[in-house]
Amino acid sequence: MARSTLFEAKLYGIVDLGYAKPDTLVSVTRQMIEGGVDVIQLRAKGHSESEIEGWGRELLPLCRDGGVPFVINDFAEVAAAIGADGIHVGQDDTSMDEVRAIVGEEMLVGRSSHSVEQAAKAAADPRTDCIGFGPLFSTPTKPTYVPIGTTEIQAVHAAHPDLPIFCIGGIKKENLNEVISAGAKRAVIVSGILQAPSIAAYVREAKAILA
Repeated sequence: MARSTLFEAKLYGIVDLGYAKPDTLVSVTRQMIEGGVDVIQLRAKGHSESEIEGWGRELLPLCRDGGVPFVINDFAEVAAAIGADGIHVGQDDTSMDEVRAIVGEEMLVGRSSHSVEQAAKAAADPRTDCIGFGPLFSTPTKPTYVPIGTTEIQAVHAAHPDLPIFCIGGIKKENLNEVISAGAKRAVIVSGILQAPSIAAYVREAKAILA
């Protein structure tokens, strides 16, 4: 899948096992696709690779049918095994050489960054296809991370105009305008989507704001 797909993406949703129970993953994913989410990532901190592979194999066909890129968080071996569209790795995780040795050169690879400097380091490798930038606000998903705020959003976009940058961390529909006003072009929303009374409606509203 080409990097251009990520350039077109505005709203990146994460199916996070911290908020969604295993028996709801298919339903949640379907609703996110119905609402028009642009990218879906499966994130399952604290779960085994075999569990994540099983869930990934369930969700990947739904995303394929919906034309939505499907990304695995952290586990490159799982992404390779199921033929996912992408893998997303943390700042301190595996090196790009190691990731590419597992997933090959075609799969999309994203990396988290928590500062302009970390973003620059990730962007310096042409094999990085996108960057997550945050956490902008405090978030239960990453309780140990200090929020970086919105002041550097413009700088990181100016420094890397050719790289899709997805702002992340505590972003919800309610503060999305603030994030966009600070210079963001794309956003990741986790708990806002997963805890919404109507996931599809929430996704549609968030997409409308990003548009």
